[in-house]
Formats: sequence, structure tokens, C-alpha cells
Amino acid sequence: MTQTNELVFLPLGGCNEVGMNLNAYGFGPPEDRKWMLVDVGVTFGREEQAGVDLITPDPEFLEQHKDDILAVVMTHAHEDHIGAIGWLWPRLKAPIYATAFTAELVRGKLSERGVDKKATVHVIQPKVRLSIGPFEIEFISLTHSIPEMYGLAIRTPLGLVWHTGDWKIDADPLIGDLTDETRVRALGDDGVLAMMCDSTNVFVDGESGSEADVRKGLIEVVARAKGRVAVTAFASNVARITSAIEAARLAGRSVCLVGRSMHKIVGAATKVGILKDLPKFVGEEEAAFLDPREIMLLCTGSQGEAQAALGRIASNSHRHVTLSAGDMVIFSSRMIPGNEAPIQAIQSLLVDRGVQVITDRDAHVHVSGHPCRDELKRMYEWARPQIAVPVHGERRHIVEHVAFANALQIPQSFALHNGEMLRLAPGPAAVIDEVASGRLFVDGNLLIQADDEAIRDRKRLGSDGQITISLAVSGKKHTIVAGPDVRVRGLTAEDEKALEAALEQLADTAEDAFHKLSAAERSDPEACETAMTRTLRKAAERIWGKRPFVDIVVLQV
Repeated sequence: MTQTNELVFLPLGGCNEVGMNLNAYGFGPPEDRKWMLVDVGVTFGREEQAGVDLITPDPEFLEQHKDDILAVVMTHAHEDHIGAIGWLWPRLKAPIYATAFTAELVRGKLSERGVDKKATVHVIQPKVRLSIGPFEIEFISLTHSIPEMYGLAIRTPLGLVWHTGDWKIDADPLIGDLTDETRVRALGDDGVLAMMCDSTNVFVDGESGSEADVRKGLIEVVARAKGRVAVTAFASNVARITSAIEAARLAGRSVCLVGRSMHKIVGAATKVGILKDLPKFVGEEEAAFLDPREIMLLCTGSQGEAQAALGRIASNSHRHVTLSAGDMVIFSSRMIPGNEAPIQAIQSLLVDRGVQVITDRDAHVHVSGHPCRDELKRMYEWARPQIAVPVHGERRHIVEHVAFANALQIPQSFALHNGEMLRLAPGPAAVIDEVASGRLFVDGNLLIQADDEAIRDRKRLGSDGQITISLAVSGKKHTIVAGPDVRVRGLTAEDEKALEAALEQLADTAEDAFHKLSAAERSDPEACETAMTRTLRKAAERIWGKRPFVDIVVLQV
């Protein structure tokens, strides 16, 4: 029996969230598919994730087929598209393809995880078609908020797929090529089977706006500043960085880069020739001694990250840089959904110190890097796909994008979840499978499951506190010879006397619970700890109205 080749699309990240993008294209019969991956990104941990800074897609399905993964192709260098490559490459072990600027930053990600000598990174030239197994890939220039953004025209024996990645239509992006309307229209003429398209701004009418207009806005705002000026933006927005530098030059200010990502991105853009003729930057220590009217600080931390440069400046914990009354901070960025609270907290700290905070509500200091509805309509008119597959969005974005595509008379459209496998050809498109998907947490130097016991324990400790009870037990008579010693963290009382009474009550409860155990249970530390934990948790709930984390330590002597 001859098996039929199929072309399938499988999102493993990016179809339930804005970020964490990981897309897979498969070609071949069901039992012998070859895979090509597009982007391997992260999303960022939030307070409820208990100490987790980064979150990656779970590549469990891909690991099962890693011998059939032909390539990882990167559309551009944003963290939500390349940030997981260092963590996940050891599980994928496929060659990586990217343009020069993106490749430079990908190498940095690999180096951070110590796999740069093992992974192969191919630097490809735009407009040169790349053949990888059954996939022929053409990189097509699009504008975005980072240099070298390329959509992928993926040709296969069963049809042409147009994978846009992140994009917008900017007539004057300041850096990089324009959106190549001619090539996208040519794809439409060839016949686009399916378009996988950015959904971030699907609820926003009109157009996203131009970087050239933001430059004018920054120049105007910086010109009227009286004290120090700090500009915070995504470091990856190289055009925005050059606009801030130009505003500083016209206002007679030197520029100081503050934050590791600022130095990293400027270094990479300079190395590959995107940035040229930059002014000499001022160091942080020197900036502290300059007249406030002579300096601009270009800072990381636009999303409220406590440990980023602006977060430390706002909390007055930065080693060299300070801001005070009469200074100005310009947020040349948007609030990513979910980051509202930390951003507003930092802005409040600044305002409380008399610092003037300028956002895009006050002046034209930011435009989005993603397409609004008028731009989406134009892209659909150019490409004319038979199938619309919205990606890069929360569930509400994906569903609204499907409705938008339907209104444009696209024959088929699908609101996929991560893990749903869509057969694009042959025949009518249909979801044919659902594979394992999910999230992994970057916990320090480890990559762990999202439901790892350590994460659950941290959440409990954070909300309910901890009780530690230790006692020493005679190995022969199985009697208590020392303790119980009770200590609590994250639990309090009306006053010190009440707290001491609570601790004594817990000690008495622990001792009573021990005496109720059989001789066999007393001689088994694990059984002893399990039984006492249940009793002490109930006692703590009666005292505090909480069920704290209880840690029993039984030492046999």
C-alpha cells in the first residue's frame, strides 16, 4: 500500500500567547515525515510563576522525531522567536539558518548555554532560495521593530506556504529594507496555499505608524527636557535606538547605554554593519558626573523588569545612575499584556521622586511593530491565500483574526491551539491530530516541567508560609530525647507573646502526635514525618486560617 505525502503545520508555541513562538512544518507520509522548524522563542515568567524568568515551549513531540528535523529557520531576532534556542537545541540538534544579524544573536544564545561549538549556524543571504529536503525557502523582506525581519515563502511539492513572522507596513522604517510588496504579490500570483500570519494587533483599526514619525516625536520631547533624560525601549529596536541617539545629538547630549541588552544589541548591529558612524558612548560612571542637561541614558527595562536597568534606577539601587526631581523618563515602548502592573509600579516610583514620565499617551514616542487591521487587509489582498492560519496571539486574537479572514472571503481559516496538527494538503485542510504541547520553565540553570514540585512548593510558601519542626528520637527506646523545636517563616501573630503561644501549641501538638504513633511508625522516620505533617497542618490551620508548608525533621540518635 502506497502512503500519500502530506503537508502539515504544527504550532507548539504562539497560538495561545503573544510570544514563545515555535512552529513546525512536516512533509511526507504520516509515518515518515520530514520536519522544518520556524523560530524557537521564549515568553517571560510572571510573579505567579514563583521565581521563573523564562518559559519555553515543551518540545516533547519534536524530540520523538529529532532524527527527521532537517532545519531550524529563524525569521528574526526577537526573544520570543530565538530566546529558547540555547535551551532547546540539545533536544533538537538540527542545523540553524538565519540572516547575519539574527545569526549573531543566536550564537550568543547558544554560547550562554555552552552549545555554540556543537550547533551549526548557517548565515544565509536574503533573496537566495534555500533548499532543505522537500522544502524550498525564500526569505522575503518585511518591516518590523528589529532589523532583518524576513517572512518565509515555503515551497513544497504540495503547495506554497507564506509564513509572515512578525511584520508591519512601514514606508520609512529608518533601518533596513521596505516590505517587499512586489514579491508578496508575486507569491499571490503563483498561488498561496496557506498564510500563517501575525495576530497581535488584530483588534486595532487603521495602521501601526512609521518609525520616522517616532523619531520626530522623540526629537521634540528631548528638546524641551531640562534635566537628565532617560529613554527606555526594547533594545532590539535598533531604529528606535538610532532615533534616540539623533534626538540626543540635536539637543547637545551625550549618550550612555545602560543595561546588558543595550550593549549586546548595539554590538551585534555594529558587527554586521547595520549600525555605522555611531557617536562615542559615555560610560555609566562618567555619566553620573556630567551636567544633567548634557546626558541621555538609553535604558533597558521598558516592561517593568525589576532587575533591568530602569528598574534598578527607579528603586535607587543602581550602582552609578540616578534620577531625581526635574529629570525625564521617556517610555518609547508599549505595555505587553500582563506587564501592566510592574510597569506602572516603576512609573510610580519615578513620579514619586519628581521625575517626569512620558509615554505614548503623552507624545508620539512609540509605534507598534505589528500590523493593524488595514495592514492585515492589504497583506491578504497581496497574498490571496486559500487558507488563513492566524498565529502569534492569545486565544482572543486568534479567534478574532479568523473572523477577520472570513470577512475577507478567505475560503478556509483555522483558529488553532498549540499542539493541533493541521493538514494543509492534499484535499481540504483539516485538523488531523493533537500532540503533546505545553511549557517548560527556566529555573536558574535548569529546564523543568511547569508542574514541577519545586514550583508548587514556592507558590505555597509564598501564600501560606512554612513551619519547620525538628526532634531527636532515641533509636532504641523510640522516645523523644530533644525537641520538638518549632520555627516558622511567613507566619505572624498579633504580638510576640501570641506568637510564642502559637509555637508552644504546635510543639505540644507535635509531641502528642508522636506519642500516638505505634512503635513501628516511630522507628521509621519517613512514616513518622508523614503522620505528623498531617496533624501539624490541621493545627496550623486552626491557629492561622492557613495551610502552610510543613517540614518535619526526625533525627534518630
